[in-house]
Amino acid sequence: MTVLVPLFIFVLIPLIWFVGTYNGLVRIRNHCAESFANIDTELKRRHHLIPNLVRTVKGYATHEKEVFQAVTEARNQAQQVSRNPEVQAPLENQLVESIGRLLAVVEAYPNLKADQHFLELQRELVETENRIQHTRRIYNANVRDLNNRVEMFPSSVVANMSGVKMQAFFEITDLRMREVPRL
Repeated sequence: MTVLVPLFIFVLIPLIWFVGTYNGLVRIRNHCAESFANIDTELKRRHHLIPNLVRTVKGYATHEKEVFQAVTEARNQAQQVSRNPEVQAPLENQLVESIGRLLAVVEAYPNLKADQHFLELQRELVETENRIQHTRRIYNANVRDLNNRVEMFPSSVVANMSGVKMQAFFEITDLRMREVPRL
């Protein structure tokens, strides 16, 4: 019995702590993966809305070819990215910037601003942007929790031993892009 007490104190308690800490890291890492998948779903929704928006605007503003081309190129680049926030975020930022230029073109066409199809597409885009912001906040909160655990002692020891790494935030770099498109 006297042998079991030190064995329990020096072996089993640290082992239980290690397993619990490792499982916590895995759980948070999986939350990060799940929340990034939710961002990806919303980004795909945005990518599918853009061709319809471009077609509608093209019907009214046929001479704005540079803007249409920029939106199309930015969309195509953003669609081809792997599930990596460090790569995806800058491309999505470029896409949002090009959409902003497209919506600025709309201001010069009062008939387009009154077109019901365009208004519906714009409403869907605003709704999608709101959903992207919401899912991005959840993802970034999960990444913050994981990164804290990876950096803080003593869980950092378990993270280093098990290969759990810090993850990148999904950030917007240009403050103008933080604004939701207006109806």
